[in-house]
Amino acid sequence: MPDIRNVAVIDIGKTNGKVALFDLTEGRESHVRSIENRVIRTDPYPHYDIEGLWTFILGALGEINQQTKIDAIAITAHGASITLVDADGNLALPVLDYEFDGPESLRAEYQAVRPPFSETGSPMLAAGLNVGAQLFWQSKTFPDQFARATSIIPYPQYWSMRLTGVRATEPTSIGAHTDLWNPFRREYSSLVDRMGWRGLMPPIGSVFDVLGNLKPELAEQTGLSVTTPVFSGIHDSNASLLTHLKADHPPFSVVSTGTWVICFSVGGKRVPLSEERDTLVNVNAFGDPVPSARFMGGRAFSMLKADGNAEIAAADRDAVLDHRIMLLPSFPEDSGPFTGRKWSWRGNPDSLSPGAYLYAVSLYIGMMTSVSLELIGADGPVIVEGPLARNTTYLEALNVMTGRDIMTGGSGVTGTAAGTALLALGRDAKIRSGSRRAELSPDPRLAAYTGTWRALAQD
Repeated sequence: MPDIRNVAVIDIGKTNGKVALFDLTEGRESHVRSIENRVIRTDPYPHYDIEGLWTFILGALGEINQQTKIDAIAITAHGASITLVDADGNLALPVLDYEFDGPESLRAEYQAVRPPFSETGSPMLAAGLNVGAQLFWQSKTFPDQFARATSIIPYPQYWSMRLTGVRATEPTSIGAHTDLWNPFRREYSSLVDRMGWRGLMPPIGSVFDVLGNLKPELAEQTGLSVTTPVFSGIHDSNASLLTHLKADHPPFSVVSTGTWVICFSVGGKRVPLSEERDTLVNVNAFGDPVPSARFMGGRAFSMLKADGNAEIAAADRDAVLDHRIMLLPSFPEDSGPFTGRKWSWRGNPDSLSPGAYLYAVSLYIGMMTSVSLELIGADGPVIVEGPLARNTTYLEALNVMTGRDIMTGGSGVTGTAAGTALLALGRDAKIRSGSRRAELSPDPRLAAYTGTWRALAQD
């Protein structure tokens, strides 16, 4: 394969879809194009605007290639999504929005057939967050359409299939709390055979595989070369983790932030994971099980309507810390280390200025992250990727509660884009760490504040 420098990264997040060019030589992202990941709320159920995303992807690839030649394409996408593809490569059913609670209607039936947590490392989650629950509900509710499917394909590999025509699957996506994968045996779980789905599963490959070249008709449409290689694809949080697996020495933990805050422990303490507290086993790019925890931190920040651009003054910190105004878990209530707990404010948040409110909300998300890290035995430095790496208050809360160094990406490039582009370097390539120690000066009162929050949260 010719040398690859400029990788077009297709990144389908829960909130936004993005296409960007990543320069492997300079280690930077450019030519960013983005679009809202729209949910269509019509029959048969809320589903993603797949064709809208597809039109955007092809347009963005063409625009970027006109400015800088694209050498390869790599795909990443959020978890908890799966596609049912028919013999012609079309969707047999729309791609269900995992926040839709339709699968809850068959929860008891599904619970009776799903494998135990000890087999899959996958907790029973709400709505459609378990892909197995989605498939079970679709198969029972829409049996005729489900029967048209000839392949069950993870979300990243759906996009690589549309680009190449090749169907595949890989462990990072099929092993992301789906109930379909046994991470300890590196094979499908008992659910797959129990439901008769094994024949629908494409060959298991590696995230580092080139599935094929861009289809000739797509090459003509976008202006890319017909020899442009397309890599299989990777689960988005595992893309963030990959940059550190290739650069850093265990023990360390990675916190990937976005709509979800996902925590990974690499080389940490061996602790029992708790299905009830949103801990789980993910599968990294090399197929290895990784203790993990998660909650909707980015979604919480958005729903709480904190102004991320507000200035936090000394008086704002005084208002929050001296009066112990704090948000108690769990917000949102259906994810995280305090799943099911009714959230509440201690003190009056309406009395806070925009800066003080931002300070309190940022502390809450930092404290929730810290508890999640404890639950998975995290050790060593904490490496924060994504938007929250720029939130100093969040980083200070992590520093105070964990007592460990907090690292951020030195280049400012999110780990998701970099990690996805790194697929083009292959399995064995090593890179230089881009993380640097965050220079923090936490308020001395934070120790008492976080201690009070912890006691109240655990009460």
